[in-house]
Amino acid sequence: MAKLSLNREMIENRLTNMRNCLIEMHKLAKLFKEEFLSDVRNWAACETFLRHALEDMFDIGRHILARIGGFESGLEYKSIVKGLGDKGVVSQEMAQKLVPIAGYRNRLVHFYQEITPEELYDIIQNDLPDIEDFITEIENFLEANL
Repeated sequence: MAKLSLNREMIENRLTNMRNCLIEMHKLAKLFKEEFLSDVRNWAACETFLRHALEDMFDIGRHILARIGGFESGLEYKSIVKGLGDKGVVSQEMAQKLVPIAGYRNRLVHFYQEITPEELYDIIQNDLPDIEDFITEIENFLEANL
């Protein structure tokens, strides 16, 4: 693949923000479940860090797809991660793991009142490695294409 004209600074800034959000979510994940659930500040912080990390993920995906082709205005979040897999930016396995996360982003933004502290705790206990793997795959893509 020819070298791409990507905004590396924007992508790296988003990746840095994702890493910072992950650091904070890992701190929250160390809390016992009862402790996490007992303080609204814990789950409010978790929700914010998760939403920011996901927004960064989709900003990166949208930007890359726009530059390599395959981006359509108004593209659904699930389509962004599928497109990243189809174009070889991330592995197909990674893209499949991210499809449910893309749907969850919509819940965070549009149906936030339905999100429970228990499900947020479950996410920080089980799903953070998928976000970390996304970061690694994007870094590998950048190294190979910039």
